[in-house]
Amino acid sequence: MKPSAEQLLAAIRKLPLPETRLMEVCGTHTMAIAEAGIRSLLPENVKLLSGPGCPVCVTPAEVIDAMLALAMEENLILASYGDMIRVPGSTPGDSLQRRRALGADVRVCYSPMDALDLAEENPGKEVVFLGVGFETTAPGTAAAVLSAAERGLKNFSVWSMLKTVEPALRSLMGMEGFNIQGFLCPGHVATILGEEGFRFLPKEYGMPAVISGFEPEDILLAVYKLLRQIADGAPKVENEYTRAVRPAGNPLAKAMMEKCFVPRRDLWRGLGEIPQSGLGLREELAAFDAEKKFGIEIPGPAKTACRCGDVITGRMNPTGCPLFGTRCTPEDPVGPCMVSSEGACAAWYKYSDQ
Repeated sequence: MKPSAEQLLAAIRKLPLPETRLMEVCGTHTMAIAEAGIRSLLPENVKLLSGPGCPVCVTPAEVIDAMLALAMEENLILASYGDMIRVPGSTPGDSLQRRRALGADVRVCYSPMDALDLAEENPGKEVVFLGVGFETTAPGTAAAVLSAAERGLKNFSVWSMLKTVEPALRSLMGMEGFNIQGFLCPGHVATILGEEGFRFLPKEYGMPAVISGFEPEDILLAVYKLLRQIADGAPKVENEYTRAVRPAGNPLAKAMMEKCFVPRRDLWRGLGEIPQSGLGLREELAAFDAEKKFGIEIPGPAKTACRCGDVITGRMNPTGCPLFGTRCTPEDPVGPCMVSSEGACAAWYKYSDQ
């Protein structure tokens, strides 16, 4: 039987540790931690920081700008998950939601297959799906592309902004001033990658890692396991989320990704350009690659007052940003961390998680 929250907190408080900084790398964990008030329950020497685990939040402003430009193309339907609609680019207030008010045909989809249906229902228009996410959503996007090829759809394409977690964590650990002692690994991504997807952390970096579920007791148990590893000086990968995560993950989903995508360089907010961190469509599927189909070009780095990049790399908590709660609110966001349902700023704002 899993220990209760009270038992876990008592065990955590007994561990003889100096200030210890742990990072969650999943937007769902970020929101769950804030909603349950977990930070306020932990002893002062244990700090939880948010990492680059929200796919909307890691999309840079210059990519958003290119997205806004694409939305204004004639005879084009731009399909996206809901969170992406309200994310501003480098100009405050300029989002897909605003472009829709200006006449762009922007639709909210719950899955890539919804966008595929849009293409079939609108043969006279091009439909572009914004493929945002990590390994969790990549198999579904791959399935849509492969299905489009099977159906012979000529008016459907995907702009793949899909990213992979491992290169981002490697880049994060290589940053100057990096100061994290353990990772709370993303449960959703781990259902695809399995435990083996995170073994590089202790093996190559001596970094403790625990794959966690999403209930408060899951997260507290994962935090305890991380702190226990640190106290014992014995880093490893532990799987707290055994009810969903297997050692090898989901072979079928990984095979689907392999069939559709190849690794490529990609841009991350807060981390810059990271080699082999994105998923681009294979050459044989180029007909469904929106970047090639529309000649999409990303402008140079955008200047923005948003500090999301610092928040998702552990440099600061949301309240460290001078815009937080004043100029930047969920109703009038400056950056994606305040927009996304998985964003750290949105979580802190909603639950006063300080």
